[in-house]
Amino acid sequence: MIDLVKNLATAPRRTKASVIRELLKLTNKPGVISFAGGLPDPEVFPYDFVVDSVKRIMDKKGRVALQYGPTEGLPELKDEFIKFLEKEEGIKVKHENLLVTTASQQALDIVGRLFIDASDPIIVELPSYMGGLQVFKSYGCDFVGVRMTEDGIITTELEEKLKWLKNQDEHYKFVYIVPDFQNPSGVTLSEKKRKRVVELSEEYNVIVVEDSPYRQIRFEGKAPNMIYKMDKETKKTDNIISIFTISKTFAPGLRIGMILANEQIIKKMVILKQSLDLCTSSLNQLIAADFFATGEFYRHIEKVKKVYKEKKDAMLACLERYMPEGVTWTKPEGGLFLWVKLPEHISADDMFEEAIKENVAYVIGSAFHIDGSGKNTMRLNFSYPTLYEIEEGIKRLAKVVKKRMAIK
Repeated sequence: MIDLVKNLATAPRRTKASVIRELLKLTNKPGVISFAGGLPDPEVFPYDFVVDSVKRIMDKKGRVALQYGPTEGLPELKDEFIKFLEKEEGIKVKHENLLVTTASQQALDIVGRLFIDASDPIIVELPSYMGGLQVFKSYGCDFVGVRMTEDGIITTELEEKLKWLKNQDEHYKFVYIVPDFQNPSGVTLSEKKRKRVVELSEEYNVIVVEDSPYRQIRFEGKAPNMIYKMDKETKKTDNIISIFTISKTFAPGLRIGMILANEQIIKKMVILKQSLDLCTSSLNQLIAADFFATGEFYRHIEKVKKVYKEKKDAMLACLERYMPEGVTWTKPEGGLFLWVKLPEHISADDMFEEAIKENVAYVIGSAFHIDGSGKNTMRLNFSYPTLYEIEEGIKRLAKVVKKRMAIK
């Protein structure tokens, strides 16, 4: 029999199963209330719009919808996304600055393929999005972590790490940041820190990958400018790559993402994408284009924000009501997640099985840390569970935490 492990290429040998995906298998147990996934609420999906949109598309552009499309993406979607960027973000771009991807996970994979050589240092947040860590690791990078506070990555520490890497003559390639309602912490990078990130990008000639899947799901407060926009306004560098998706603002099943970058970077990415999937689904791109063109995006996102804000507020109220003293959590102004921190001596890793026995699940915080830290933290999702499940689930989780805290 073939020795599969022996014959695997380097990348799949490096690629480990997603901790979240493995944990979700345990949450399939009947009766378990899960805060573990990062799923949108299916009750708010615009089903009727999709039905009508597909009919319109098949009536007018059926041959385009069912055919192969250009690797770069259909012009119909690019046109609408360009309008969206100018209206929502004050950013003016051209078709050549955009690449349509099969969701943002493919975008991250393309970034990894384009820039990472084995042992290259890549700077990431502590904690950081697990899907990004997984794909970058598959290309053999070495991670350098930078801690965060309540307003995002610590820029003084980021500067120290960049300076150290430069002095070591290391081939550091990029800084990976989720600046808006970060997955997993729910934290938003402040305007002041974004400006400093742009300055450091210029000073150390390092690319910044701005992963922005949640930006439009803001319930309250004022949105800081996108890092891409701030970089453009300086007119000094072109070092920012921004990644978008409609998975959280429309429907993840469509698998539509977008990369915004310098046109020379996009050209290289297009060549890489050709070898991955030739093109993203033409039908799904046209549905997404219709979503923007009809104005349905702006109507739908208001509904999403209203529903998720109610759920977020409910989870915060339940944490306040049921969790014991010594447990803290973030209070995000948008997004899908919040971050819970237990006393230092309590391991959320060790506590997970006890939580499952109480029929409640979360994601262990250590899975988002590349240095093995964060064992006393956990990520909770508030977008998917119902209001009843949020209260009952937090009540169960608090029971487990109290039991753990009582152990000396």
